[in-house]
Order: sequence, then structure tokens, then C-alpha cells
Amino acid sequence: MSTDTPAPAASAPDRYSAVAQSDEFAGLRRTLRGFVFPMTVAFFLWYALYVILSAYARDFMGTKLFGNVNVALVFGLLQFVSTFLIAWLYSRFADRKIDPVADRIRAEVGEVNHEHGPRG
Repeated sequence: MSTDTPAPAASAPDRYSAVAQSDEFAGLRRTLRGFVFPMTVAFFLWYALYVILSAYARDFMGTKLFGNVNVALVFGLLQFVSTFLIAWLYSRFADRKIDPVADRIRAEVGEVNHEHGPRG
């Protein structure tokens, strides 16, 4: 019979703090920000162009392309297209760059949770 007692398991907040401070998690956040921030800036600039042209270049935006379809309508519809394109690009980016790392981190934390029970 051994008198050694197992070391107390780290509490959940301690484990999550350790993960949040890890290099792998920092890299994950850096990768995410590397996509999200530039894409957000690009989208806002694109939207601002649409708004500014609508306000100050009315003749250009009112130019009829065919039938009753003018430049402003096409720009407006392209706002929807760009939104869906960004969502699709993010989905592909996350599948390739974010999800594998996040799954690995989640598995490591899950293994710790499994080893020490649901409460730590």
C-alpha cells in the first residue's frame, strides 16, 4: 500500500488559463485575426465606397446599364454577393487553418478533463 497521494488536479479555470496562455492558442488567435481583420476592413471599405458613391456620385450610380438596372442596383446586389463570398472564404479558411488546431487544443483539454473527471 502506498502512502503517496496523487497530486491534485488543476481546476478547470486553471486549465483554461493555461491553454489561453499557450503558444498554440496564441498562434490560433493570430491566424484567425490574420483573416478576420483584413477581410473586415476590405468589406467596410467596399461598403463605404457604395455609400459614398450613392451620396456624391449620383450621376454615375444612376447610369443605366440595361433596362431599369443601373450601377447603384448592381453595386447593391454585389454587397450581398461579397457577403456570401466572405462567408464561403471564411468557411474554407476555418476548415483548413483554424479547426484542426482548435480540435487539437480541445482534445488536449478534453483528455485532461477525462483523466480528472468532470469537475477537475
